[in-house]
Amino acid sequence: MKKIALIYSFNTKNSSKIAQEIKKVFGDDVDELNAEEIDGDKFLQYKYMILGVPTWFDGELPNYWDEFVPELETLNLKGKKVAIYGLGDQVKYPENFVDGIGLMGKIVQNRGAVLIGFTSIDGYNFEKSKAISNNKFTGLALDLENQSELTSKRIKNWVTDLKKEFK
Repeated sequence: MKKIALIYSFNTKNSSKIAQEIKKVFGDDVDELNAEEIDGDKFLQYKYMILGVPTWFDGELPNYWDEFVPELETLNLKGKKVAIYGLGDQVKYPENFVDGIGLMGKIVQNRGAVLIGFTSIDGYNFEKSKAISNNKFTGLALDLENQSELTSKRIKNWVTDLKKEFK
């Protein structure tokens, strides 16, 4: 298996915690990159990527991803496989639960990347989400506020599926 870029903000508590769990399950095949320092050249060095994209406020990308989007929208991602995990709160923000996954997913797909790592919407309770396509989340949706007890199992199942895709 080739190296996988695990890109998330090193300065965020929850995204970092999830990234460490993902890396633990993947092992040495993962290079961690700080989303707050990423540029197009570094981004393009990897064929396989996992992006940590929490949803901020009322369904927005975090500032650090938002600042990279203009450059990201100029990159040719053909041949790249991208998986996205995101955090949200389905109780306080049920009308835009994990929208960040969907927003980033559309951006990388529009640039030619293949989006992988779709997960079931079963077991969640929310009103709507931009992260849904064909009745699935377009990545791994996590809610540490309300379903933290399910997080480790969801990560293990997701990474098991990703390992099959990253070959």
